[in-house]
Amino acid sequence: MSFTSALRCRECKREYPLDPIYVCDFCFGPLEVVYDYEAMRQALSREKIERGPLSVWRYADLLPCEGEPVDICAGFTPLLKAGRLGEELGLRHLYLKNDCANPTWSFKDRVVTVAATKAREFGFGTLACASTGNLANSVAAHAARAGLEAIVFIPSDLERGKIVGSAIYGPTLVAVDGSYDEVNRLCSELAGKYPWAFVNVNMRPYYAEGSKTLGYEVAEQLGWRAPDHCIVPMASGSLYVKIWKGLQELAKLRLIDSVHTKMSGAQAAGCSPIVSAWEAGTPNIRPVRPHTIAKSLAIGNPADGYYALQVMAESGGFGVAVSDEEVVEGIQLLARAEGIFAETAGGVVISGLKRLVEAGRLGRDEVVVAFITGAGLKTQEAVTEALSPPLHVQPTIASFEQALGERSGVGTQRTADRAS
Repeated sequence: MSFTSALRCRECKREYPLDPIYVCDFCFGPLEVVYDYEAMRQALSREKIERGPLSVWRYADLLPCEGEPVDICAGFTPLLKAGRLGEELGLRHLYLKNDCANPTWSFKDRVVTVAATKAREFGFGTLACASTGNLANSVAAHAARAGLEAIVFIPSDLERGKIVGSAIYGPTLVAVDGSYDEVNRLCSELAGKYPWAFVNVNMRPYYAEGSKTLGYEVAEQLGWRAPDHCIVPMASGSLYVKIWKGLQELAKLRLIDSVHTKMSGAQAAGCSPIVSAWEAGTPNIRPVRPHTIAKSLAIGNPADGYYALQVMAESGGFGVAVSDEEVVEGIQLLARAEGIFAETAGGVVISGLKRLVEAGRLGRDEVVVAFITGAGLKTQEAVTEALSPPLHVQPTIASFEQALGERSGVGTQRTADRAS
């Protein structure tokens, strides 16, 4: 059962029917889903949710869908206590929400399972998107599962791993010579011409709701309580805003106590329009041309940037931007300390977290959740040059010990002595 009642403009508050539309006819503001929370409160309980499937669909009553889900088991990913990383950073209660564990190895499976389900409800035969890679992977996979055609548009300079991660599902893959913002503009124009479900254009109000499930899961996995602090990667800003919305909804439904979570957002310095506006103390987002290895966050004109700044102010959170060098260092630190190989967005989050600790903006005893949104095998190019090459040896003990000694900077004899 769906508890949705309408779409509402986030600016002028005009309401619209639950159709595949995404912008207000009057003021051109973005539309979002409206729910009947009173009816939802009567129907929901912690126990009902806990009996649900181990996926985002355990929260089906909180999502804007009625049909059979297009489901490849997205969600309910691990929330890991990061003891070693926390000790290194000086945080006693650090957790990692590891969305690398999703079916196509990123959080985008959460939003696409909702968008694909809604697209099928509306009777669309084609699922499409503009993407920096992760979304293209997920759209192609969910379309295959649903028996829909898939057309995905990506910047032509995308990482090879993300291209293969889409092509394997057999979509029509379109590489566009231009930035993500130019790809997205093309798709917005195509959405007005072709009867396709563009998940992040005409399906955007429904699609974006899938990100709320990260907030739901973290609260449930913490024993039905909100964390003290979240740090989230920001591209369009939608994920950041929706995690906050998810926590607020649980409180509104009396499933958790009131929320006092500080929401901090991290971006790469080479594409940080939201953080730059936060640092300048202005609500006006100035678009930029991205120049960063963190391609999954390389959105120079973020659609939800203004709303992200509102959440940052309301929650008392912070913005932080890190260099490409810090991105690589963050990826390596996370892998070395906790055994998680994240893509560049994860490096942004970990290095951003480190910066916030160093600036005294995180308390040692706070419950902190860092959101790791995609797996590192998709962006191997970012770290390859920073890694040590393998030892190349002959199949003899002497060859091994010589190579090991040369790598460690000690003589062959000392290496052999230690071995004995």
